[in-house]
Amino acid sequence: MTRKGLLCRCRSFLSGATTSRQRSSARLIAAALSLAALLLVALLLTRPSVTKIGAVPDDICVMAPPQAYDPASGQAMLAARAIPKDARCPVCGMYPARAPQWAAQLIFSNGDAHFFDSPLSLYLYLNAVRRYSPGRSASEIAATYVTDTETGQWTPAGQAFYVHGSTALGPMRNGNLPAFANKRAAEQFAQQRGGKVRVAGDISPALLNALDTRPTHTHSMQ
Repeated sequence: MTRKGLLCRCRSFLSGATTSRQRSSARLIAAALSLAALLLVALLLTRPSVTKIGAVPDDICVMAPPQAYDPASGQAMLAARAIPKDARCPVCGMYPARAPQWAAQLIFSNGDAHFFDSPLSLYLYLNAVRRYSPGRSASEIAATYVTDTETGQWTPAGQAFYVHGSTALGPMRNGNLPAFANKRAAEQFAQQRGGKVRVAGDISPALLNALDTRPTHTHSMQ
């Protein structure tokens, strides 16, 4: 046999051996993939459902707790405070600091405070304290404030004048109760934007229900 022929036979043998190894490797890879697929299916079937572990149903509103009084602030415990940026309304979950011209606030006798996106939310809270703050009662409320629409300053909610039925829409884009420290300013607003001037004693549950367009939710403290 010539040298050339020997080289050809060696190349042919090596080529066949390589093909055999490739086929063996392919069978091993296919078997491994099949086993991995079976393990993945078993894992998916046996793992706990995500919705059963601490998931919050869609019909529950999660709220932040009230803001504690800071003695180092230098202000009286029951005085109106600046709205913290991270404070959330306990009624609707919005951030009152984003619409300060509508904001309201409530202070408990121990100094804890809640901030609201609007006078409407404040009065909804006052009419159902235990619903929005389980463990609290109306008797613990020491002070309430609303923002004077004319000046942007805080004014006691019980002494304010409110315009009901105007074209002014609050942060939730529904009918609202813009507040005024001065009755004359409230009357001028009503002349320009419609509605009637009301005092705190006029804000009944029926009036609030008519203004409240939110879906019904269960509330949970966070």
